[in-house]
Amino acid sequence: MSAQKIMVYTDGSSRGNPGPGGFGAILEFGSKRMELSQGFRHTTNNRMELMAVIVALEHIKNRNYTVVIHSDSKYVIDSITKGWVFGWVKKGFKDKKNPDLWQRYLALHPQFKLEFVWVKGHAGHPQNERCDELAVEAATRAPHQADAWFEANPN
Repeated sequence: MSAQKIMVYTDGSSRGNPGPGGFGAILEFGSKRMELSQGFRHTTNNRMELMAVIVALEHIKNRNYTVVIHSDSKYVIDSITKGWVFGWVKKGFKDKKNPDLWQRYLALHPQFKLEFVWVKGHAGHPQNERCDELAVEAATRAPHQADAWFEANPN
């Protein structure tokens, strides 16, 4: 097996919090690059930050490589690297936001060897800046998909 890693860069955006939102993600493997984005009509920034990670992982077919996720979201990075989300599971996500997305992430988590890197947002990191552009564009263009779980459970 190669020592190559799949590099993933993610960002989320919400125009109002909650409000129209979107995510952007970039996947890089060797010379291959893929950009992903999607907009939602009513959501939150944290949901979009987490959605970017989930959708990026869902697009990776070969799960034999280490995946390095770069995000400017302390919410996402700390929840995973500090193990908070695993404690939330044991408590049935009581009083926690976004249980639907966290459960979707947790279904993917054991399928990968993951590393997480926090990057400072809006600090000139080329891939993070591009992800921000993708997320903002997705949040502002129509038509927007429904974030059905959030719209049914806004609190």
